[in-house]
Amino acid sequence: MYNNLKQKGWILDMKMVLAVIDKDDAHDVISGLSKEGFSITRLSTTGGFLRSGNVTILVGVEDEKTEQVISIIEEHSRSRSQQIPTIMGNEASYLSPMPVEVSVGGATIFVLNVERFEKI
Repeated sequence: MYNNLKQKGWILDMKMVLAVIDKDDAHDVISGLSKEGFSITRLSTTGGFLRSGNVTILVGVEDEKTEQVISIIEEHSRSRSQQIPTIMGNEASYLSPMPVEVSVGGATIFVLNVERFEKI
């Protein structure tokens, strides 16, 4: 049965790597994956603590190439610190901005089993 499915153009033992990447890292991640021959679908997304711009990429890969995709994403994504303003009230009842340092960037990666993959 396996050979019959391969003859029909099905690829078995596939994974879907879904990665949410900071928009500042997206170009380097996508370039790195493309250079290694991976096909990527890019979606512009917003979310997270700061409601900042992200890029979500979808990469369908054969099971044995999953770790290579994750390594490329790790190589080109980095966390960094950013100051964000907050409003603090004090005893005198006036508001003053108080910056807080938060960690942004990096990537969140999900690896999903693919029941069926067909390239037409």
